Amino acid sequence: MQLAPFLPILYRILQPSFPRCLWAGNPNSKAIALTFDDGPHSLYTPQLLEVLDHYSIPASFFWLGVCVNRSPAIAKTIYERGHWIGIHGYDHRSFPLLTTAELEQSLQATQAAIAQACCLPPTSIRDVRPPNGLFTPQTLDLLHRWNYRPVMWSVVPEDWVRPGVSVVVQRVLQQVQNGSLIVLHDGACGGQDVAATTAQLVPYLLNQGYHFVTIDTLWKRGTV
Repeated sequence: MQLAPFLPILYRILQPSFPRCLWAGNPNSKAIALTFDDGPHSLYTPQLLEVLDHYSIPASFFWLGVCVNRSPAIAKTIYERGHWIGIHGYDHRSFPLLTTAELEQSLQATQAAIAQACCLPPTSIRDVRPPNGLFTPQTLDLLHRWNYRPVMWSVVPEDWVRPGVSVVVQRVLQQVQNGSLIVLHDGACGGQDVAATTAQLVPYLLNQGYHFVTIDTLWKRGTV
């Protein structure tokens, strides 16, 4: 069963219940964030980067530590092009299934991998998106205690099941609004289509007057 029809409903329920997470930007602003999970991938991420370069737009990437360690040069290139980097866990295990020690180790190992690849101070890498979007209040308490910033989403077109580029694009266009935080995937699941999807999606959004900002910008501008 595809989850896409239910995800906008889930967002409307969860967003007010967990206000200490970043779910979206300012509803009065045309600034939106385009984000990508599960990379970097040796083939799909460079293809995606070409599209982002063509339109000169910033994006935000939530990386798996294991993938950063496999492709550190690609990770460094993404960062050097001005994109924002966050943590998606080391190996895509859902955070609620991990012990406290395992979760802390997963975050620190990913933080260290990104820091080494991109020549960054580890403590500067603070944004975390839980794999599969799964979290508990305890998960969020731990993230805040460890000085991470939980980042969620408002538009999830379920591209990882590969329903087709046109379907994914249409789902985003039906849901996007001021401040939207859009999630796509450039990893093993869904990454095959991510460059084509982004190449079709970005011109539509630009023509509608939206402009793209990073996750860090959304944090700084606030949501109200």
